[in-house]
Amino acid sequence: MSDSRNFVLGVFDDEDVLLSAVRKVRGAGVKIDEVYSPFPVHGLDDELGYKRSRLPIAAFMFGILGTSLALTMQYWMLGVDWPMIIGGKDFTPLPDFIPVTFELTVLLAAFGMVGTFLVSSDLKPWKDPKMLDLRITDDKHIMAIDLGKNKSMDAQTINGVLKDSGAVEVNDKEVED
Repeated sequence: MSDSRNFVLGVFDDEDVLLSAVRKVRGAGVKIDEVYSPFPVHGLDDELGYKRSRLPIAAFMFGILGTSLALTMQYWMLGVDWPMIIGGKDFTPLPDFIPVTFELTVLLAAFGMVGTFLVSSDLKPWKDPKMLDLRITDDKHIMAIDLGKNKSMDAQTINGVLKDSGAVEVNDKEVED
């Protein structure tokens, strides 16, 4: 038994019209579910009220983990487990550890950011993507408004708000979860 959600989709041709429409629609009290665009639109995150991503914090933490792991691994291998004097150098020469430490820091930070992004965005290989309109990938900007989250307004009122804000067309769509 699958649940379905009803959306009102506003289709926009220009990103400047889209940005002003987001302001107008949010100003009218309509809760926007998502805005889909074929390319990044500068300032759209701010207009939608999204918070700054915490992905850089995760990258820093994974980088610290990579640095700690690299230094511990090299110290253990060259200083404790199998100490060797190579070229008259000490068992644990820190300057020689820098290239490996840097590479492992970058590697773990990159893998950690990718993993964190996939988990936080709920992107799974087995999950079917929700395509509200195929023109999202070509040349149209789509503003999706979930009717379930806008209980105080009916679909006709939201259609009027979208048309007044510059939408080229307004469509109703039912999506199965």
